[in-house]
Amino acid sequence: MTGQALLRDLRVIVGRRHVLRAPRKTLRFRRGFRSGTGEALAVVRPGSLVELWRVVQRLVAADVAIIMQAANTGLTGGSTPPPQCGRAMAIINVMRIAGIHLLEQATQVVCLPGTTLAQLEARLAPLGREPHSVIGSSCLGASVVGGICNNSGGSLIERGPAYTELSLFAHVGADGRLELVNRLGIALGATPEEMLHRLETGDFAATPAPGFASAPDYVARVRDIDNATPARFNADPTRLHDCSGSAGHLVVFAVRLDTFARAQGAATFYIGTNDPAELTDLRRRMLASSAPLPISAEYIHRDAFDIADRYGRDIFHAIRLLGTARLPALFALKARIDAVGAAIGLADLSDRLLHRLGVLLPDQLPRRMRIWRERYEHHLLLTVDSASLDSVRRLLETSPGATSDGWFECTAGEAKQATLHRFVVAGAAVRYLAIHRADLTGLVALDIALPRNARTWIADAPSSVARALHYGHFFCHVFHRDYLVATGYDPDAVKAQLLAALDAEGAEYPAEHNVGRQYRARPALADFYRQIDPTNRFNPGIGKLPVGTGWQEI
Repeated sequence: MTGQALLRDLRVIVGRRHVLRAPRKTLRFRRGFRSGTGEALAVVRPGSLVELWRVVQRLVAADVAIIMQAANTGLTGGSTPPPQCGRAMAIINVMRIAGIHLLEQATQVVCLPGTTLAQLEARLAPLGREPHSVIGSSCLGASVVGGICNNSGGSLIERGPAYTELSLFAHVGADGRLELVNRLGIALGATPEEMLHRLETGDFAATPAPGFASAPDYVARVRDIDNATPARFNADPTRLHDCSGSAGHLVVFAVRLDTFARAQGAATFYIGTNDPAELTDLRRRMLASSAPLPISAEYIHRDAFDIADRYGRDIFHAIRLLGTARLPALFALKARIDAVGAAIGLADLSDRLLHRLGVLLPDQLPRRMRIWRERYEHHLLLTVDSASLDSVRRLLETSPGATSDGWFECTAGEAKQATLHRFVVAGAAVRYLAIHRADLTGLVALDIALPRNARTWIADAPSSVARALHYGHFFCHVFHRDYLVATGYDPDAVKAQLLAALDAEGAEYPAEHNVGRQYRARPALADFYRQIDPTNRFNPGIGKLPVGTGWQEI
């Protein structure tokens, strides 16, 4: 079953308007947020779990490879087709299938595949609960299931990587047969369509979880500051379980997750210094103490501060005014503008228009942040709950060096502005590249996990780099380093040089955004992919692994 017959069947399942074929309509699904563009037979957008099951059945029967895609906000191209694949390939986008079921007095949830973190956060907020992640560079419009499938991290220190052992998924076995596997710990019925319909409609009774729905040991790991290995990274073998870490090699219909009590009376300290050793000392003292962990500790270098300020202003105001819930629609509009621009020979049209708009927008940052930017090269946003306020004030007042007076306690408004400013850096780096393509050959975006005992975490950029942006989740020692490569240099060669230096430091990478099509999967991760997807039916080619059926080279 190929060609027109297959397309007709897909249109019968999901409706004609949800099977996209025209290049302009499919571009935003075929192109990654930062990099990567491939071809696809079609983009299919099912509207229910049963439709999703039927679409997968048809594509498997037609011997078509499948890219499972949610919000397509990943930074390493892992949810878009590989270039020059050599296989018939279709994209299934699940964003029409959103839904949340509360379990155990909202201490757990079941999320359907198109549910975004923003939707889950909004659902839990009136109940005094939170999801694993709140607003961050990895969840500006991102889906809950996408985070689980990539073992994504986040800004909240105690919660570690997104993880669950409880899910409902489909896979193709070594015999080529499609199978639905229920490991939610919830009885749903006998046949796949009955199970999926009952799950989506909430026709089930909750039962105690038969496994972990979050990473239970992370607090102890992050406090182990003298350990020579990183606290968290995507390919950690202890976090690879069914859909957790599957990176699109399974069709995930639902995940069951823990929720967390929302911190009360949180306050944010804005800390500046010109000596990174002072921040190292602060981190080690706070992690080694018996006091409760801070809620978050977000680092930003002055250069990243400046790029976010100048090239992320429109993103800042869009989130401030509209919230993260509307970001998927804004990304879709941006993609449509870019498709029009590409058709008329104007690359990066949306970024150029938005940058011009951003220049006209009012200053988004408070005066004290501007003063600290002038005084200090290194900035830390330290957020703690009300019970820790006095002890953290005393700790900062008695810290050695400039950190004893290089801090202020943010007002509620300043805390929101500072946090949002930190989290527009990643998008601002992409914008900078779009505006300055004449002077740049590309963007090398690394997210790395340094050993917990590392005392040096700032790296000098090679001469081939025009701008280097450093920011990250400081107490977890997970850092983002965005390198804008100057004209005349090969970004791949620059990346290889940078990764060789990280290998020498004992770092793991990627730490949060998974291998995608940018990194080579390490042996343990490659073995996991082969185990859960023995025919290489789903998302072939990620981790620079073979694209062909049965993991054969093409």
